Amino acid sequence: MVLLLQYTIIFASVLCLVALGGCFSEHSGVINLGLEGIMVMGALGGAVTMFLLPAGSAKIVIVLATTLAAILVGMLFSCLLAVACINFKADQTLIGTAMNLLATAAATVFVRAMNTSINPDNVSTSIQYIQEKKAFLKYFGKFEFNWFMLMAVILLVASYILLYKTRFGLRLMACGENPQAADSVGINVYKMRWAGVLISGFLGGLGGIVYITAGVSEWKFEMGVAGFGFLALAVMIFGQWKPTNIALAALLFGLFRALSNVYTGIPFLAAMNIPSTVYNMLPYIISLIVLAFTSKNSRAPKAEGIPYDKGMR
Repeated sequence: MVLLLQYTIIFASVLCLVALGGCFSEHSGVINLGLEGIMVMGALGGAVTMFLLPAGSAKIVIVLATTLAAILVGMLFSCLLAVACINFKADQTLIGTAMNLLATAAATVFVRAMNTSINPDNVSTSIQYIQEKKAFLKYFGKFEFNWFMLMAVILLVASYILLYKTRFGLRLMACGENPQAADSVGINVYKMRWAGVLISGFLGGLGGIVYITAGVSEWKFEMGVAGFGFLALAVMIFGQWKPTNIALAALLFGLFRALSNVYTGIPFLAAMNIPSTVYNMLPYIISLIVLAFTSKNSRAPKAEGIPYDKGMR
């Protein structure tokens, strides 16, 4: 049960971070379907940083360097969405889909090229970070605490305060509800939407490195992030674009995802002899069921997905 709790919290941390990223983007009026791709690129930035850090680096250096690299790469990749959808008013759904396809392919090519440059016989698409991963872990008895868990809680609280208790958050949400009205009182809609997308890149990139270090010490980038970006979108919708609801939804979905890792250690589940693939499918099946019953009552920001035209009133 300790292992189930541990995996539930770490997977919930991933989903919460990425869903919050989507929440900021959509509150600004931009649909970010590219969260999956942002996660992959954030994971790539963090994993490459861990791989290239000198042996014996201090734990605090590893944690800070890895976190910053994942965040910066995630934000940089999210700029593709911002430029295309905010500046050039491209279709947000198509751009997000293209970003997802591009990220996994680009990460696979980059990792293979990096491995080949170090060893011409190594054409692997994976990166190892066995020793470096230990810097993120602390043990309390049998419970394996990951510092990313604490980061997720801090960022959840910060997101709530930023959205509902600051002028910036209220202006951001105004741009997602009625951008023309926001513009009429002097709010720069383009800047606010850029800010929303960059924050989604910040949180999505961080979520990517948290995901790939959750249970393993090596990651094959051709696997992407196994649909976690889309699962985070389901968490965001189920959570009604509200940070506190998103956190609760992330715990629910994280629990079902954790079952696929630890079901063999739970006697009554192991005795049922259900194939492991069913447990792997569980969070995605649950997301379909939940959205089927709740999406009708969902209240998304009114102007999300609609390119802002300053000349329209």
